Amino acid sequence: MTWTLAGRAAGLNPSVIREILKVTERPGVISLAGGLPSPRTFPIAEFAAASATVLERDGSAALQYAASEGYRPLREFVAERLPWEVDPEHVLITTGSQQGLDLVAKVLVDEGSRVLVETPTYLGALQAFSPFGARVAGVRSDDEGLLPDTLAAAAGQGADRARFLYVLPTFQNPTGRMLGEQRRARLVEVAAEIGLPLVEDNPYGELWFDNPPPAPLAARNPDGVLYLGSFSKVLAPGLRLGFVVAPGDVFPKLLQAKQAADLHSPGFNQRMVHEVVRGGFLDHHVPTIRTLYRAQRDHMLAALEREFGGGGTSWNVPAGGMFLWLRLPEGVDALELLPLAVEAGVAFVPGGPFFATDPDPRAMRLSFVTAGPDEIDTAVAALARVVGARRA
Repeated sequence: MTWTLAGRAAGLNPSVIREILKVTERPGVISLAGGLPSPRTFPIAEFAAASATVLERDGSAALQYAASEGYRPLREFVAERLPWEVDPEHVLITTGSQQGLDLVAKVLVDEGSRVLVETPTYLGALQAFSPFGARVAGVRSDDEGLLPDTLAAAAGQGADRARFLYVLPTFQNPTGRMLGEQRRARLVEVAAEIGLPLVEDNPYGELWFDNPPPAPLAARNPDGVLYLGSFSKVLAPGLRLGFVVAPGDVFPKLLQAKQAADLHSPGFNQRMVHEVVRGGFLDHHVPTIRTLYRAQRDHMLAALEREFGGGGTSWNVPAGGMFLWLRLPEGVDALELLPLAVEAGVAFVPGGPFFATDPDPRAMRLSFVTAGPDEIDTAVAALARVVGARRA
C-alpha cells in the first residue's frame, strides 16, 4: 500500500522541544528544557472536589457532546476576568492555546501568505503556521522586545503585505522578556495606522513577580487584536484548555474551524475548571505560583552568577514567566553543546529553532520553574563544566 501525503505534510516537522523532552526521561538527566509548570502548583484537591461535584450535579451534561463555543459560564468567567470589556459571545474555548494558533492559521493564512513574528518567537507558533504555507518573517527586536517603528517596513505592501503580526508581549517564550508600556502603545498605534492585525498570545501574563505588566494589546484596540490565553499555566496543562477572544468579523470563521477540528473542547474539563475558579480561587492561588517561581528564578540567577560570572556568558533577568535567555561565549554553539550537556546530566533548549530566519547559534532557553533548587544548582554547575570544556 502506498500512501500519498498532502503537500502540506512536507511542512510538518517534529517539535525540537518535544524531542528534547524524550531525552530528559533518561535516568540522571536534570531538565531545564521543557516549559512545564511545576507540579507543586497543581490544585489536585480542588479538582478532586470539583470532579465529584460536576458528576453529581451535571454528570449527564458534562459527559455529553456540547456547544463548540464552549461552556457558557466559563466563557463568561474569561470575559469578566480580562482587563477590558469583552463580550462572552466573542470568547471561544479551545483545546489548549496551541489549538488557538492552529485555528488562527487555518482562518488567516493562505499558501504563500507572509506572517510577521518577533525575533526570536515561540516555536509552537512557527510550527502552527508553516503547514499552511506561511512565509514567516521576523521583525527586528532587542532585549526589551519588538521594535515598533520597524513594523511598517516589515509589513510590506500590496499582494505581499503581511496578514498579521504574532506577538507575545508579556514574559515571552523563549526569552522571558516583556514589552514595556511605551512600546505597547506605539505598537498598537503603528499597527492601526498601517491596518495590520495583531495576534497577541498571553499564556504567562499572570505570572509576574514584582509588578503587574502593562495592559494587553487587545485592551487598547479590541477590533484590531486577536487574543489568546490559557488555563495551563495557572491551573494545570493536562486539562488542555485555552481560549481565544476574537473580533466579531473573525469569530464565526474560527468557530467553524473549531467545529471541523474537534467539535468542542472536553465539556467535563470545562465544567471542572469553572467549578474550581468561579469562587475567586485564582485570586489566592496565582500569587502562590508567583512566589514559587520568583524564588526559583532567583535561585537560578544566583547559580548562573556563581558558575558563569565573568566568563563571557550573559543572560537576562525576567520579571515574570517561566524562562530566561542565555547567550554562550563567542564560538560556542548551543546545538552542538546539547548532546555533551545531556551526557553530563543536564538538558536545555537551543535557541536556534525559535528564530524565523538567521538563528543565533549561541542562544539557549532555560526554564527555572520545574527543577527544584538543588537540581538547579547541580544542572547549572554541570552546564558550566561542559561550556568550559568546550572553550578549552
